[in-house]
Amino acid sequence: MGVLRTKSVERSIADTDEPEFRLKKSLTALDLTVFGIGVVIGAGIFTLTGRAAHEVAGPAIVISFAVAAIACTLAALCYAEFASTVPVSGSAYTFSYSSLGELFAWIIGWDLILEMFLGASVVAQGWSAYLGTLLEQLGMPIPAEIGYGGVVDLMAILLVLVLGGLMTFGIKESLRVNMVLVAVKLFIVLFVIVAGLLFINPANWSPFVPAPAPTDAPTGLSQPLLQFFSGIEPTAFGVGGIFAGAALVFFAYIGFDVVATTAEETRNPQRDLPIGIIASLVICTLLYCAVALVVTGMVPYQDLDPAAALANAFAFHGQTWMATLISAGAVAGLTTVALTLLIGATRIIFAMSRDALLPMGLAKVHPRYRTPWLISIIVTIVVAVVAGFTPVGLLEEMVNIGTLSAFVLVSVGVIVLRVKRPDLPRAFRVPLNPWLPGLSAAICVYLMLNLTVETWLRFLVWLVIGFAIYFAYSHRHSKIGQPGYQDFALPHVVSHQRDDSDDDPRPDRG
Repeated sequence: MGVLRTKSVERSIADTDEPEFRLKKSLTALDLTVFGIGVVIGAGIFTLTGRAAHEVAGPAIVISFAVAAIACTLAALCYAEFASTVPVSGSAYTFSYSSLGELFAWIIGWDLILEMFLGASVVAQGWSAYLGTLLEQLGMPIPAEIGYGGVVDLMAILLVLVLGGLMTFGIKESLRVNMVLVAVKLFIVLFVIVAGLLFINPANWSPFVPAPAPTDAPTGLSQPLLQFFSGIEPTAFGVGGIFAGAALVFFAYIGFDVVATTAEETRNPQRDLPIGIIASLVICTLLYCAVALVVTGMVPYQDLDPAAALANAFAFHGQTWMATLISAGAVAGLTTVALTLLIGATRIIFAMSRDALLPMGLAKVHPRYRTPWLISIIVTIVVAVVAGFTPVGLLEEMVNIGTLSAFVLVSVGVIVLRVKRPDLPRAFRVPLNPWLPGLSAAICVYLMLNLTVETWLRFLVWLVIGFAIYFAYSHRHSKIGQPGYQDFALPHVVSHQRDDSDDDPRPDRG
């Protein structure tokens, strides 16, 4: 069997009933929606809005958010179809295994590990920065040596250790904490929107689309790959600025795909996963557009502070007390993002270990908590070390390129699986197949080309390491490549809904 061997949907679902690998099904559509909001709304809503408006789009950043939301919705529809058809841990990794083959699945799993490990580390450091700002405003500054940018970022390490322990204890318990923090975050965001309405000056929205203007183009390895090959220099503002802003704020939406990693722990995945993915994206889009409209109405876009637009918008009007409130919201917001990325990382590695592309011993679940506890401990330690001791600021774009590559393969995989397995029950279908999935893949490739040459080089190095591991270990140990392995097809397994209270939850495989 070659590197493009596939694992059938039926077999993937049947594997979830193996007692030693069985996760607890406890999540509902509401849990998944909160989970999605928790990871999507992070520091971006507090900082990225002002940066994009100030540098490239002006008040038209609202349109940029809408354009980015359309691009994300196309990818979200593809995720929703796959998640309702293959309700198994692993997200894009599992989807690719069923449609494109093992090598593609390994590549995307390897990319997702990079995305979530590095993403959780970056977010933990951002959390430490906001916590330091908040405590300083409250008169309790953190010593510089153990705070953000210090010799060791002890605050970031402590956050990861606490969240790692919570994640190991149980998925439902983790999401209860997540729900409380998301509620706090949403309250502060809504409060900012409502309070900001009092300070809006409609004149700040004129012109809504500023005239195009030249911008300082990056050179060398820091320039976008598209610019490197085409020689086309970017412009700010105007219609081009709207799309440049969309490429920038697109990354504020990244995270909804992590919802799909919890498919195996969802009570009714065929119904609840599409609801959770799409509902979280819609809610986040409305909040982003509202914040963008308010902040550009409060302060002329030329005067917005790219680093802390919301806090400084209120300071511009003499409301400095709002900076403390916004810092508190950012602390709560980044806590939920870090927790969600940690959970996503463990579920990706769990799925890959269960398929023996990584050591199978890692995938054993705790007999009481029904969580992959060994993987949870490893992920927690690695992320804590990276967050505490590594200056990851230069690597943030690596999170984006890993995510976008997953989006591309999921979009293509929907088309391929429709052709290969038209018989599969699909609780949710992407409309206008193959055109919408194809458009989704094309948009994501375009956004990848807007990332820097330096990011692409690092990404290629990561891929080379991944290929080396695959051909040295994973291909030879893969479960579906072992002698005597049978990948059967039982259509009734797809629609089987198991409840933990069942006397015998395993479907009849005879």
